[in-house]
Amino acid sequence: MKIESVYPVICTDKIIESRDFYSRNFHFEITFEADWYISLRSKESPAHELALMNYQHPSLPEAYRQPTRGLLLNFEVADVDREYDRMKKEGIPIVFDLKSEDWGQRHFITRDPNGLLIDVIQNIPPSEAFVKQYM
Repeated sequence: MKIESVYPVICTDKIIESRDFYSRNFHFEITFEADWYISLRSKESPAHELALMNYQHPSLPEAYRQPTRGLLLNFEVADVDREYDRMKKEGIPIVFDLKSEDWGQRHFITRDPNGLLIDVIQNIPPSEAFVKQYM
C-alpha cells in the first residue's frame, strides 16, 4: 500500500470553535468546509493537515459516535520560546509550562476547545544519557 496522506480527524461537537482555534493559533487554512466536516491545511507547511468532524455524523459507525478523547497532537516548531510567549500573551491556556527535557525536546502543552492536548515542541540536543537511543 502506498499511503498518500495521513492526518488526524478530530470528532467533535465544537466544529466552529475548533476551526477558529487551529486557524488563528496554528495558521491552518480551510480547504473544505461543510456543516459537519472541515479540512484544514497548514499555510506554512501544506503537507500538514488536520480535519474536524461532527461526531454524530451518520458516516461514522454508530458505536463510535463520540467525541475524540485522549489525543495528544505534537506540533514541532522552529522557536518554541517565541510561540510560548505569543500564546501566553494571547490568553491561550497553557497546561504544561515551557521546559527543556533531557531526551531532546523543549516544549509546552496547550489545549484546544475540545480539551485535546497540543504539545508544542522544538527539538534540542539530547543529554548524553539519551544520545544512544536515537537512530
